[in-house]
Amino acid sequence: MRITEMADRVSRTGIGKLAGASHQLHTLNTNERDNSAMAETSIEWTDATWNPVAGCTILTAGCTNCYAMRMAARLEAMGTEKYQGLTRKTGGRAKWTGKVVTDPKSLAIPATWSKPRRVFVNSMSDLFHVDVPADFIRQVWTVMEETPRHTYQILTKRPEVMASVLTRGEFPVLSNVWLGTSVEDSRVLSRLDDLRRVPASIRFVSLEPLIGSVAGANLTDINWAIVGGESGPGARDMDPRWVDEIEAMCRRSGTAFFFKQWGGRNKKATGRTLNGRTYDEMPAAI
Repeated sequence: MRITEMADRVSRTGIGKLAGASHQLHTLNTNERDNSAMAETSIEWTDATWNPVAGCTILTAGCTNCYAMRMAARLEAMGTEKYQGLTRKTGGRAKWTGKVVTDPKSLAIPATWSKPRRVFVNSMSDLFHVDVPADFIRQVWTVMEETPRHTYQILTKRPEVMASVLTRGEFPVLSNVWLGTSVEDSRVLSRLDDLRRVPASIRFVSLEPLIGSVAGANLTDINWAIVGGESGPGARDMDPRWVDEIEAMCRRSGTAFFFKQWGGRNKKATGRTLNGRTYDEMPAAI
């Protein structure tokens, strides 16, 4: 199926059978393209965001202060249809409701970008959330395959789902698609093992928000590590020793090391300098 055909249909055949889906899937049917589906971004390790899916579910401790929940609540307050009902206020703060929305119209967006760019896929969701239909993931995959000038960075907290889906033989390994997982502390280090099962040209890990030591993590076959402290309201502290541990692990494993930020309530004030310098390493092309 070509990109121009994708916006007209989305299968409801889901991947939820893999891991207890909540079945709160909705498809955006408006004829107007949602401008929030793409945006230039100040995220240091990418150039733009692209959100063919919106909405998520809190999974582990790293999700507690997720910026995407706050942003989704703002977009809902602004009347953006795609974000209606994705969050609720709990204790005065926005939290995911578990509703997930697929946005077929957004699939045409990357083809309109003539300039090559790094694209963070689903900064407002998780492409491998159990309620995202496998057929919709295939359509996203086709978009990425047909726009090789862009480099797509997909980050999930559900690498076991990603591995199950992508090892079916239906998804080609694309040289312009980097696949990663988030690890916030030692309690979720098993995500790295799941990530290693995923066929990919580049595998990466986002250690943000880093809320605990990950000493002993195995970075074998992980090409890139992003490290950052939590930022925004309620941000939890990041111990500099945890960062030094990761930097040393990266040197031993040959993993590119990218230090994103110290974080805190005002991340601009704390900056992103580590031991007197910035670290902006990127993975070598494979």
